Parts: sequence; C-alpha cells; structure tokens
Amino acid sequence: MPTEVLYNNLVSPITLAFLLGVLATLIRSDLEIPEPVIKIFAIFLLFSIGLQGGQSLSQVQFSDIARGLGVTIALILLLPLLAFLVARFVLRFDTPNAAGVAALYGSVSSVTFVVARAFAESRGTPMEGFVTGLVALMELAILVALFYGRFAMSRQDGEAGSIGTILLETLRGRGLVLLGGGLFIGWAIGEQNFERIEPFFVDLFRGVLVLFLLEMGMTAARQLKDFARVGVGMATFGLVMPMINGSLGSFLAVWAGLPLGSAFVLGAVAASASYIDAPAAVRATFPTANPGIYLTGSLGITFPFMLIVGVPVIYEITRFWYGLLN
Repeated sequence: MPTEVLYNNLVSPITLAFLLGVLATLIRSDLEIPEPVIKIFAIFLLFSIGLQGGQSLSQVQFSDIARGLGVTIALILLLPLLAFLVARFVLRFDTPNAAGVAALYGSVSSVTFVVARAFAESRGTPMEGFVTGLVALMELAILVALFYGRFAMSRQDGEAGSIGTILLETLRGRGLVLLGGGLFIGWAIGEQNFERIEPFFVDLFRGVLVLFLLEMGMTAARQLKDFARVGVGMATFGLVMPMINGSLGSFLAVWAGLPLGSAFVLGAVAASASYIDAPAAVRATFPTANPGIYLTGSLGITFPFMLIVGVPVIYEITRFWYGLLN
C-alpha cells in the first residue's frame, strides 16, 4: 500500500507542477508568472481553504467533538511553537524562516489525512466522523505560527508592544483575514448557501492550486543554494519532527479517551506538514521567508517520508499508547 500511495501522489498534478517549476528554473526557462497574478492565486486559495474548513465544521455538533476539541486546541498551540523554537534556536534560522517552517509543520497535510483515514479503515479501526471537523480546525495552527513569528520580530526589533497589540496586528494581515474570515463565513452560511459558491471555490480550487505550486517550484529552485546550506539540518528536522509531533498528538488523543482509529488519525495529521495551505499564508505574511527552505523540506522530505514510513509507524505508536493508557 505505501508504494502505491507514494506513486499515486508523485504523479499527481500538484506534485508534478511543483517539479515542473523546479525544472523550469534549473534549465533557465523564460517561464514567469506575474507577481499580481501570484497575489490573486494566494487570495483565492486562502479564502477557499477557510470557506471549505468552516463548512466542514458547520456539519458537526459540539457534543460530537467535545472529547477531541481540547486535544485539537492543545495541538494548535503546541505544534507550531515546537517547530518555531527548534527552527529558530537549533537550526538557527532567522525569524521569518522559522515562522515559515512553523506554519508548515504546525499545520496539516490533507493528503496525509486521507492516507491515514484509509490506513485506519484497512486495519479495522475506522476514525469517527467528527475527526474531519477537528482536522479542518487544525488549519488555525497557521495563524498561531505567524503570530509567534510576529511576536518574535517585535521583540527582536526592540518594540514594546503588548501581546494584544501584536495579536491585533497579526489578525490584520491579509493572509490571516482571508483564512480566518473564510473559516467563519463557511461555518455561518450553511450548506444551501455554500452550494451557490461551490463551483467557484471548490471546483476551481485544484486548478488554481496547480498553478500556485508551479510558481512555488520556480521560487524554491531559485533558492536551492540557501537550502543546501541548511540541507542536513532541515532534512533531519523533516524526519524527526513528524515523529515527535505524531507521538505527542496520538498520546494526547488516547489520553482524552478517543478510540484507536480517531487517535491515530489525529496523530498522523499532527505528524504531517502542509505544502498546500500554509505556503500561501507564509508568502502573504512573511514575503522574505525562503520557500526553498520551508516548502522543499515539507514537500521533498516530510511528505514522502510520511507516506512510506510515517503513517504505519504512527499507527503502531498509537497502539502502544492505547495499550498503556487503557
């Protein structure tokens, strides 16, 4: 199964578009996407992601997610913090790049979520339906990571602004307004109203995403020298950090009383790294952050690692916690 999953995702339009962007830059093609168009792509993707996540949350009852909600909130706060601290003080990245790494590794991969859900079902331990809503909620980790970055930059620049002021400035950012606002609107409008805009924000999403990943591939390739300087450290981070996050997420989920399948899926999602949702927010908030570091680490290292090794390992770790705590 892992080999088949890896092959299917390597030949997906998203992955191939990213690789085409890398190739176009390496062969010095004159392919170029104008900056205003890239900004439109980022606006569309962030708002669409928020709308879809909010719609998923609107279809679950609070009583259904109460057991896992506390775990999800803890992961939203802890995962980007851990990634930010390691990237900033162990890998020695500057604040924008540390925030970029934290946004990707604090957020989640929708592909890994789908793979983990299928893996749980194949083992006879399917997740509960409300987990989809919790996974959508974990997109808020992107906002948390960018807040950590802004807070660190304010201290670095010697500004004495309060946490409340920094939080307000963070929420005013274009990426955060689109993602958070879309999440609220998607939750509030209901299924019938969402169906009216679904052709634009859902059906077109993958096509725009492919073009955005094409540009991200070109940007990443232009910065390959920067990744080479931190390649060993980032490669180690991309392999070790998922196991730490997955172990923490599955432990908290089992401790909170979630069934094995649900606890495993949350753990696998915690171990994943976003390469679809977070880059647009990072680019909008920290344009000086290097995609050659955070995106290449997420897409080139953590993504295939999770598909081949990570998902099965997190399942066994979750079984260990389940046997230990039950």
